[in-house]
Amino acid sequence: MIRVVVADDQPMVRAGLTTLLNAAPDIEVVAAVEDGRAAVEAARTHHADVVCTDIRMPGMDGIAATRELCGPGVEDPVAVLVLTTFDIDDYLFGALEAGASGFLLKDAEPEELVAAVRSVAAGNGTIDTSLTKRVLREVVIRRGTRPVVVACATEVLTARELDILLLLAQGMSNDEIADELTLEVSTVKSHLARMMPKIGVRSRLQAAVWAYQNRIVDVPT
Repeated sequence: MIRVVVADDQPMVRAGLTTLLNAAPDIEVVAAVEDGRAAVEAARTHHADVVCTDIRMPGMDGIAATRELCGPGVEDPVAVLVLTTFDIDDYLFGALEAGASGFLLKDAEPEELVAAVRSVAAGNGTIDTSLTKRVLREVVIRRGTRPVVVACATEVLTARELDILLLLAQGMSNDEIADELTLEVSTVKSHLARMMPKIGVRSRLQAAVWAYQNRIVDVPT
């Protein structure tokens, strides 16, 4: 059972998300709270697997909560799925930098939300497919880091890990990467599990952002 905390300052949104997620046979909403501080406390109290949070909330916002739940140095991180009304939003980029495993627009279909929670809980992360390249491009432009060259990346990653990273950054799923490289899906997952700690990330989404930030992949136009 995937244990979820829902955080949103609007009561009707909290109620709707809770009802929707509890309808899934493998998901249980263990707490529904109105701000980031309560989300952090509830996640720790109930040993949550995923926190679904709005970004803009009174008191502690979703960015600060994300940083406390899964930011750098957190020993027992909880995966965070950000739900937002805006597709391109400065707050969103802050949440990604803070360690969020994925984001989804609030107008997504119910089955998309359930699938996103399952994906984040499994450590795969998720990102609204219609916005992937736009968001990654904005991350690079607005929050650009000092780029490294591919030659430098090869000192950190094996050739196969770099192949997988390149395809991952294009938005491919594990199944699609496996087909492209003629590998078993389990092999792709094993490579990802070894690769992500090398570059200091915890999810597929963060790995894709890292690839774009460091110019391993061309910035989409």
